Amino acid sequence: MDNRKLELVTDFYELTMSNAYFVKNMSDIYAYFDVFFREIPDKGGYVIFAGLEQVIDYVKNLKFNDEDISYLRSLNKFSNEFLNYLSSFKFTGTIWSVPEGTVVFPNEPLITIKAPLIEAQLLETTILLLINHQSLIATKASRIVNAAAGRPVMEFGARRAHNVDAAVLGARAAIIGGCVRNILCFNSKGI
Repeated sequence: MDNRKLELVTDFYELTMSNAYFVKNMSDIYAYFDVFFREIPDKGGYVIFAGLEQVIDYVKNLKFNDEDISYLRSLNKFSNEFLNYLSSFKFTGTIWSVPEGTVVFPNEPLITIKAPLIEAQLLETTILLLINHQSLIATKASRIVNAAAGRPVMEFGARRAHNVDAAVLGARAAIIGGCVRNILCFNSKGI
């Protein structure tokens, strides 16, 4: 994805729960987590799954640096042993997923994570963040492309996106949903 550190882009309870698992000697217990949704808003019928590439990148690069550990230590909420565990954190589990662009339905597992309990817990918030927005955009794009009945549909989401990430990942998701690539065309005058 990029060089940003996303390990602390999580709900605080993911960290406090993980600390509790660690303190209770539950860090070696394996768990299975399924990522799914319960219903489709507005009776839309289907969802197009997107965001997997960013999930894989996030999981492969998830680690806590000295600055992260110092910040967490300053909160006085975590055991020193747990913070030491985080300082050498590396995901060792297994992840299964439907391919991006797959039509999915409520209560169907999109991603299944098998990992030690703490490792799986620490992924939850960011995985949801990464797939929810992109799946929303891919689904909307698919519906618009279907309504266009064969006419090409381009996405111009960057004009109204909330930030650069939303624009880039939204454009990516729109292409997964069926939009054509938005390629600038220049004539001899540069327009």
